[in-house]
Amino acid sequence: MNWLVHEAARSLLGGGVIAYPTEAVFGLGCDPLDVNAVLRILICKQRSLDQGLILVASAFDQLEPYLAIPDKKTKNKLLASWPGPVTWLVPVQPWVPYWLTGKYDTLAVRISGHPLVQQLCEAFGGAIVSTSANIHGRRAARSALMVHRVFGNKIDYILNGETGKLASVSEIRDARSDRIVRPASR
Repeated sequence: MNWLVHEAARSLLGGGVIAYPTEAVFGLGCDPLDVNAVLRILICKQRSLDQGLILVASAFDQLEPYLAIPDKKTKNKLLASWPGPVTWLVPVQPWVPYWLTGKYDTLAVRISGHPLVQQLCEAFGGAIVSTSANIHGRRAARSALMVHRVFGNKIDYILNGETGKLASVSEIRDARSDRIVRPASR
């Protein structure tokens, strides 16, 4: 693990908002249980609290405390698609805060296949918020320079690196119905 990842994790642990490369675009991230950091991301993005956020992890055990998986079949379905660019909407435990779920009774979760995201979650010690680095409704940043141009000093740390080879953001599926909520091509 390189020192840049450690610096990004240190920023997360200190309540910071970071930008980092994902499978397709740069993401904005923070400690999901730090309401102030989450609100900073939503303000930067000009995005509603009601919409909910995605958590990304390097391993299932980082997501499991948040989730109320209805049965083994559902858990196996999730695990069969990960690591990879499929985000699942999964029922949550009663304690999961509104700032993560928004108006929904599910949480969007993914185990990333991107090496820097995996290292970042390992260094942080858990799942992190992952939302595209853009003003809501606009194109997502695909480089550290684009993140800096859009957000300037509103971001505490930019983890420079290459995005993955995906041309579009992750597909989002409902774990209960298998319905595609957001197709991969967008």
